Amino acid sequence: MRTQATLKQHPHDDAPDTAEDFRRLATLPPGPQRDTLRDQIVEAWLPMAERLAGRFRSRGESFEDLRQVAALGLVKAVDRYDPDRGNAFESYAVPTVTGEIKRHFRDHMWTLHVPRRVQDLRNRVRFACQDLSQTISGRRPTVAEIAQHAHMSEDDVRIGLEALESFTALSLDAELPGSEDGYSLSDALGTTDPALDVVVDREAVKPRLAALPERERAILYMRFFGDMTQSRIAEQLGISQMHVSRLITRCCDRLREQVLSDAA
Repeated sequence: MRTQATLKQHPHDDAPDTAEDFRRLATLPPGPQRDTLRDQIVEAWLPMAERLAGRFRSRGESFEDLRQVAALGLVKAVDRYDPDRGNAFESYAVPTVTGEIKRHFRDHMWTLHVPRRVQDLRNRVRFACQDLSQTISGRRPTVAEIAQHAHMSEDDVRIGLEALESFTALSLDAELPGSEDGYSLSDALGTTDPALDVVVDREAVKPRLAALPERERAILYMRFFGDMTQSRIAEQLGISQMHVSRLITRCCDRLREQVLSDAA
């Protein structure tokens, strides 16, 4: 039967009393006897590890895999625990096992890399939503309600809500929700604007264009910005098409030389 001191050491009623086993384990040299005792301690605490794994159900990982990860964390806790520090094994094992499970999710389950702070915000928001769902029916809790319940700023709540959607990523070929014609994410992506390739050239020639005589500047504007033919320009200015052609060629040559000279 457990003593009152033992009950104070373990917050869970089914926690095994292995204090004496750990003290004995610390005195044994490496070998079969030590390995057997170590395995017995691990087996005694496995129900606790499985209970911790159960807290992470329905998060995209099978419970069997979570049990294995929790068991690995338990083995690490048994190997690293120092009974001489005076703390109950459970107080050391619980954060060790939980940390191992969280590390598994971070390293193997997140499709997108999410910083630790954002993951913490995500968890706080998720727990707050679960709590509020017990009192709010028929709708999702608002950002303000989540912030008040979780003692968070509304900006942090929004970050946490966005992170809830970052656990997995959609394929670019995935059909968008509500689409009836197979419209996918890739269809919504833009392409490189070809005009970006000439931004530098246009900025370089702009002051030289401004310095041209008014008629030559007007001819270039009508030809290259108004997309007018040389014949139409000649008709509008009352000159020959040949003269328009010579003016355009002469202006372009002059601008090219001036821009190259500026660059040099």
